[in-house]
Amino acid sequence: MATRYGLVLNGTTIQELQSGDTIIGLTSSTALQKGDGSTGLTAATAGTDYLAPPSGTAILKANSGGALANASAGTDYAKPDTASSWTAAQRGSISTLTDGATITPDFALANNYTVTLGGNRTLANPTNLTAGQSGSIFVVQDGTGSRTLAFGSYWDFIGGTAPTLTTTANAVDRIDYVVRTTGSIHAVFTANYS
Repeated sequence: MATRYGLVLNGTTIQELQSGDTIIGLTSSTALQKGDGSTGLTAATAGTDYLAPPSGTAILKANSGGALANASAGTDYAKPDTASSWTAAQRGSISTLTDGATITPDFALANNYTVTLGGNRTLANPTNLTAGQSGSIFVVQDGTGSRTLAFGSYWDFIGGTAPTLTTTANAVDRIDYVVRTTGSIHAVFTANYS
């Protein structure tokens, strides 16, 4: 009769361990152990007997052989300071600005905004400006219409002249912007969308 060493789950079947089979287990030692081919356990070797993560703190991925490897920023995951190629559409939400006598966008919240004017208003200089940020602001007249919009000193329009809104009730205009510096926002106004 053969010596029995125990059972092991192998995929969906249970197999009997035989002399010479390699097993991996834990002992009272803090190191991972493996069967030594007879009756004892010896230290298991990372990368040979089990998958070990690369050293240091890293984002990991499984390579084509199933082993762990370091993932690459911009290829395997998006990293803010690394160029990335996107294979699907990317989008941000449209944040609603609070209507009031002075409307102050917080540019840390979104890139795209909408506001419905309930009176004559001023679009103040935004907070949290970062050079390079771009987006759009949809300016909507309420059901009454005839609302006007003045602009803070950071807003730079073509020719140095602030635009005149479409004043029809429920009219929609759009301001597209690019933050050039923390004190200058280049803006383009497009009127009367339907």
